[in-house]
Amino acid sequence: GHPCCAFGTSTEFIQKNPNTFAALYRAVLTSAAMARDPKNRELIAKVIAPSQYLNQPEAVLTQVLTGRFADGLGKIQNVPERADFDPMPWQSMAVWMLTQMQRWGYIKGDVDYKAVAEKVFLITDARKHMKDLGQPFAAGGGYTKHTIMGKAFDASKPAEYLKSFAISKAT
Repeated sequence: GHPCCAFGTSTEFIQKNPNTFAALYRAVLTSAAMARDPKNRELIAKVIAPSQYLNQPEAVLTQVLTGRFADGLGKIQNVPERADFDPMPWQSMAVWMLTQMQRWGYIKGDVDYKAVAEKVFLITDARKHMKDLGQPFAAGGGYTKHTIMGKAFDASKPAEYLKSFAISKAT
């Protein structure tokens, strides 16, 4: 999952607990930056495989995280960019998540994608903490283009994207 999911913290909590929120934010950003480095992926698989976390075979997680896996056709594939951990809480990615929640019936009716994305994914705070931690970060707005499972996503056209799927529960 995307590390930004941890950023969906209420404004009230942030206002009442600014130091706790800042510490949590820094921890999530640091973890995502560590996970982004491919040399750490095998260690991550080992740490998250046990039953108290994902309860999955370490070998499977290693294949997923490193991108080196048997393709079922007798070949070993090496696709290191198959999984990534981008610490930037792109608001465009929040819009994508909302389209999928709507697609599968978890959200009904009209959605103000942009308003929700900008309230939940606190990109200004992320940039400040990433700068303080010496992590590289993208300047500019909170929206970028994404390609997800081979399909281009433009956050400025979420309704069109949602309608482009042949299969959905959305009505």
